[in-house]
Parts: sequence; C-alpha cells; structure tokens
Amino acid sequence: MNSLMKSPLAPLEQIKVDSRYLRGTITEGLADPVTGAIADSDTKLLKFHGSYMQDDRDLRDERRKQKLEPAYSFMIRARLPGGVVTPKQWLAFDHIATTWATRGLRITTRQTFQWHGIIKRDVKPSMQAIHDALATTLAACGDVNRQVVSSVNPQLSSQHQVVQDWTEKLSAHFLPRTGAYHEIWLNGEKIVGEPEEEPLYGHTYLPRKFKIGIAIPPLNDIDVFANDLGLIAIIENSQLQGFNVAVGGGMGATHGDDTTYPRLGSLIGFVTPEQLIAVAEGVVTTQRDYGNRKERQHARLKYTIDHRGLEWFKAELEQRVGFALQPVRAYHFDHNGDRFGWIKGEDGQWHLGLYIESGRLWDEEGLRLLTGVREIARIHKGEFRLTCNQNMIIANVATRDKARIDKLVAEYGLDGYKQQSGIRRYNIACVALPTCGLAMAESERYAPELLTKLESLLDGHGLLNEPIQFRISGCPNGCSRPYLGEIALVGRAPGRYDLRLGADFTGRRLNIVYRENITEPEILAALDTLFGAYAKDRLNDEKFGDYLIRSGTLPEPTQNLIPIVLVHASA
Repeated sequence: MNSLMKSPLAPLEQIKVDSRYLRGTITEGLADPVTGAIADSDTKLLKFHGSYMQDDRDLRDERRKQKLEPAYSFMIRARLPGGVVTPKQWLAFDHIATTWATRGLRITTRQTFQWHGIIKRDVKPSMQAIHDALATTLAACGDVNRQVVSSVNPQLSSQHQVVQDWTEKLSAHFLPRTGAYHEIWLNGEKIVGEPEEEPLYGHTYLPRKFKIGIAIPPLNDIDVFANDLGLIAIIENSQLQGFNVAVGGGMGATHGDDTTYPRLGSLIGFVTPEQLIAVAEGVVTTQRDYGNRKERQHARLKYTIDHRGLEWFKAELEQRVGFALQPVRAYHFDHNGDRFGWIKGEDGQWHLGLYIESGRLWDEEGLRLLTGVREIARIHKGEFRLTCNQNMIIANVATRDKARIDKLVAEYGLDGYKQQSGIRRYNIACVALPTCGLAMAESERYAPELLTKLESLLDGHGLLNEPIQFRISGCPNGCSRPYLGEIALVGRAPGRYDLRLGADFTGRRLNIVYRENITEPEILAALDTLFGAYAKDRLNDEKFGDYLIRSGTLPEPTQNLIPIVLVHASA
C-alpha cells in the first residue's frame, strides 16, 4: 500500500474513513427541514451517490442582502454505461426532469444525463424514480471509477454490441459494494454495527475520480486519450481481438499552478478480451495504492504515472495481473466528433444522429426539444444513445419507421444539424454558471451567442461549413475537454478567457495557450486574423489545428502527442 496511507490522512480522506462506507449523516441531513442544505462533510459523500449540492449563483448577492441562505439545490447524475437508454427509461427520466428538476434533461460529456435544480426534499424521490427505471446514480460521481463510456458506432452494429457488453461488464465490476445507497435512497435494511467492506476500493476508496472509455476506430468520438484508462477496440476480420491500453489521461488543471496540467493517456500495450477485467482492476488498484492522498490537486492517475514513471507503472501493473501486456496493435483514428443524419447499420437498421446544443433538452425560450424527444420515445422501438459530445442518436430504427421519426424531428426543431455550421456542430460547452460552484466564467449560456459571432467571421472567409472543433469551459477543470479543441476558451473571470489553439481533429494532440486572460473583442480579433490566413494558405483537406502548427503560428508540439498508428495494409 501507498506509504502516504500510514501518515495522518488529509481531511477528505478522513471523512471517507469516518463515513461507514459512504453513509455519513446524509439521511439526517435530508430530513432537516430548517435548511435547504446538508452538512459540508455529507456533500463530499453525496458525490459517491451521484449528486452534488449546488446553489443558484445568479441569486447569491440578492439573497445575501436579504439575509437568506443561498438558493440550494442538487444536481443528480445517472450512471448509464455506454450512454444507452431505452424509450421506457427516457420517459421516466423525462418525468423526473418535468416533476422535480429545472432546465430539462442535460446530456453530459460523459455520455449520461444530469438533472439540475432539484430541491432537498425531492432528491430521494428522484433517486427512487431513477432506480425504478432500472438505472442508478451510484458512483456517477466521487472518488471511484465513474461512468464508463464507449464509442457510438452504429455502422459496426454487431461489434458495437460486443464493445457495449464489455462496457457494461467494466461498469458493474467497479461499482462500490456498500449498502449505503440502498439504505439511504431505497429504504433498504440498515446494517447494525460495522458495515460491510469494500473489497476493491477499501475504506478510503480512490484518491480522486477515475474514468474509463472505449473507442472503436476509426472513430475517436469519446476522446479516448482523455481517460484515466483508455481502451481502443481492435477489430480484425469482423471480430473483436482485444484492446490497446492507454493510461494517465486527464483534463483538469489549475490556473497559475504549473504542477497541474492536462495530459493525454500513454499507450502501454494490448490485451485480449479475457484479460481486460484483470488489467482494468490492476490499473485501478495501482492508483488506489499509490495515488497522492495528501494533495488532492495531484491525486489523479496522470500525476502518479508522471511522478513514478511510465515504465514503473507498467511493471507494477504486469506484476499485479501476472502476465505481460502484448505490443500495441495497429489502429487508425480519422475523426473525434459525432456524425449526424441517418446512417444505415450492417443489420439494415437505421440510426439518426441529432445535434443537441450543449446537451440541453428543454422547453424554454421558444424551444420544444424535451417534448419532441418525449413524443419520439412514445413510438420508438429501438433505443437512444447519448454521446460524449453532448449529442444523441435515435438508434435501431426500421426502414418503415424512418418517415414518422423524421416528421417528429422536424416538428419539434430537432433537425438543426441540417443547417448548422461546421464549428457549431463541433461545439462542446460545460454547464458553468449559474449552478457550478467552480465556474469562473460563462460557458453553456454564452456559447450560442459567441458561436453566432464566430460564424459571421468564418462566413466572411468562406469557411462557414468547415468542421472546426470549438470547446468552451467556465474553469480549467476541463469538463468540456477544452484542451482537445482546435479552438478552446477556458474561463478565468467573468467575461475573460484563455484562448487555446492547435489540437488536432482526431484527439491525439493537446492545444496550447495562444492568448491569456482576454475578452471577447480580443478573442474575435485574434481568430478573425487566423481564419483569414487559414482560408488563404491551407492545404487541401488540412484541418485548422494542423494548419496553425504547419504555418508556424504555433510551435511544433514537444509533448502530449499520441503517435499516429496506422492500420497495416494487410489488415
């Protein structure tokens, strides 16, 4: 075990130890009618149950003037391996959104749903409704392995299902075993005395959150190298052979602290499907035992690897699993966004990719998106698939049902993908203000306005339909994966952002800071100049991020670059 565990624990680690496996006093806090909040220590534990306590930051100053407590509410996040949702589940989730939450259903960049604005007395009914829909929120947040994401790839239906099966196996394997979830939310029988143990996580769980993702080449639609454990499915002769393994990806950083940084996962080998669970557990338990539990900002796997060395990590992993990893297999990525419109799968079924702005499905400001998908869910016989880019797919539609789906999509304004610009279709925005307590600047609320201005600039240079990845984050923690955007804004203060440029279109290269702490006029002026140069001097099919490096606008990357690994000609 990590020697840090033998020294006095950091405060959050002690909270986990004292929690009796995530129980704390959450039940008592939920029952307290005097406040809309729960105890600070319980807010830390609540994350393991899939919820964050938040407050409406738009109302903070006014409530403070009135000597009222903040407008507390709770965000709840589901754990939906691979982002697969049945129509029946969709209707149940819609009911939660319209009964207890505010601002509709929100598709996250982890391929699942969040509900915002749920007041304290409605948290338990919401949790129970999610459970009744045969889903859970357990371990959707917290210092555990969270949502396992996987590639949305309808063109390879049979192999996508095989990968989805492994996604669900990984998700189930890393669920906490504590009975606290059933006790608190589902009226389960309370354990008297010392609760059960966590055979995998132990009583302090992991040092920080842990993320697993599986990509299916040639699509990198999940940004596989942004995960603590990234798996690249190798399919040969229409059969899954196994997975390339990448470790140490992570997007978070802290402004002004150069010891924190985004990092792409490092490829360390290949494993067969039969070896996958053992290797994944070896990666997780190595991080459990050696991750930094003293300094939380350095507690992700990427820092464990960089502090101890990649070769050390691979040797430790192989010792734990009892076999050596095979060499990395050949693969190729050519894309890391979503595809829109109808796509026919190999089994004859159809799949309709829809763009959802910032993942927000709601009926506000003239929109009827939530109602539209509700009507589709009432007739749809397949399933819905959420994407890591905040979009959705109406999957497994029979040919005879396409026209009916198309009619509803058009009626409720869900067909924007047909007209939207290249940069808008490749936009990702985090929630930020008013609910996120970490946000330093606007993101989701600001993105549509800014994108309109960027579209005007692009149109002036004949680039309106050019696919360009644009990502905006209200803070440097990176929920919108801004460090993998060809253009990205990372919030520093209200109205001020770092402008980052130069990621590539396949998710294998991080961007870098181009201008720090600038305002909208400066952002637009800088990009207008660059768009003009790109339109004039780009090579055939050259992407914007690649052009910025080739032209010398940005320096050649010296680190955080994943080599291109091409499929062998004979494959």
